Amino acid sequence: MITSRRVSPPHPSDYVGFAPQPGRRLALQESHLLNRTDRSAPMPGEAEVRYLDGDFRVIRPGVFVRCAVTGAEIPLEELRYWSVDLQEAYASPEAVQRRHTAPGAQKK
Repeated sequence: MITSRRVSPPHPSDYVGFAPQPGRRLALQESHLLNRTDRSAPMPGEAEVRYLDGDFRVIRPGVFVRCAVTGAEIPLEELRYWSVDLQEAYASPEAVQRRHTAPGAQKK
């Protein structure tokens, strides 16, 4: 058996960009809609990262990693240098050079 339902047309307030008519207030829930692309803020603190060839994967969320040479905090957005073999991050090319030319530099 086939049944049909009557669907009412959408109301203008169903849309995100709806501006109320003068004298009409929006309900609280209508004024705090999020877009699908909105993301929550990253977790504060140090991230745990798996370094790959040409990329890295965040294992535990955070906003920074530490440089293996200097101990400086490196924001994930600025992370450019790391060692896949040693699984270490570096703050600058100079830190990479210091790590690999230091006397007694060993692989972990």
